[in-house]
Amino acid sequence: MIKPAELGPSLRQEKRLFLVLGEEDCLRDQAIETIRDASRSKGANAGDGQSNGDEFSCDVLYGDDTNAREVLARVQEVPFFSSHQVVLLKWADKLPAKEGEALIPYFSAPSDSTTMIVSAAKLDGRLKWVQALKKQAVVVNCAPLYDNQRLGWVRQEAARVGIQLDAEAAGLLKELAGEGLSVVRRELEKLSLYVSAKETVTAHDVIAVQGAEPGASVFDLSGAIIHGRVSQALLILQKTLESGEAPLRILGALLWQYRRLWKAKDGLSRRVSEAAVAKSLGIAPFRQGEFFAVLTRAPSAHFPEAFQAFSVTDRALKGAAAASPHRIMHALIMDLCRSAKALSRPPLRPERAG
Repeated sequence: MIKPAELGPSLRQEKRLFLVLGEEDCLRDQAIETIRDASRSKGANAGDGQSNGDEFSCDVLYGDDTNAREVLARVQEVPFFSSHQVVLLKWADKLPAKEGEALIPYFSAPSDSTTMIVSAAKLDGRLKWVQALKKQAVVVNCAPLYDNQRLGWVRQEAARVGIQLDAEAAGLLKELAGEGLSVVRRELEKLSLYVSAKETVTAHDVIAVQGAEPGASVFDLSGAIIHGRVSQALLILQKTLESGEAPLRILGALLWQYRRLWKAKDGLSRRVSEAAVAKSLGIAPFRQGEFFAVLTRAPSAHFPEAFQAFSVTDRALKGAAAASPHRIMHALIMDLCRSAKALSRPPLRPERAG
């Protein structure tokens, strides 16, 4: 099993079968793009030399909308306009086991003119066809990065798009990586257009190109909730939804932020310094004052209630009630605001007798 950045040797050995596996969609996209580009080069450079990138063939099939017969027809087809083609099977986890088993003979003898890429977030390792695929394919590990791997990935991606980050900018983008690597990749691509090649990107540059209006990030949303500011929290939610962000992604980002707040509160209760807590959580220096101000305001009893609400909302968004995802998210925000506000009130003083 290799990482996306380690694909080079396998591509030079002209491997024909790849399994791109893992829950980090950005890494899967990166691996698929790398394999596809290498195959495009093979098709353009081989044969009579008349092929070009526009003629390169790349067919995409989906596990929930195909069968073994169609997959085999595509991978065994001889490409007409180039010497090589790519067949990408996405959402392979949705392919019925019977259909997968029919592909096993092909895994042992893939076509010389085809690169087959099988992609999925997860696969059931107990299935025969999955076992056969893992045995024959180059397996690319696209699991989510650990916290201590994110900073290196951010700097690597920055170098790829031709920009240099200062320490605070890198730390802020590492923090954003908790919301998904694709978020960071989009921000880096925008930054590459925003700054000149000779400039070093600062944290202020990162904020300037984020695209969301001030006060419309998950950081600000959690702050508004914990302060019990219902109108502000709902406005931030609405802005985020209108920008095209999926409700499940908003929920995931909010849960991530709450987990950081809870870890910070636990660290401070064990007399860990604010500086050490901030470093362990990857909080950019310019965010630390606001982060700990919100944390001070957050009542400990609010967190168990919030985590329970997140679990209920996750089930609702994925269930039959998901026909109204915006309404579900609005209800969550209102419940969280009420909880934070009620629990932060000082207890009523008992009335004095007579």
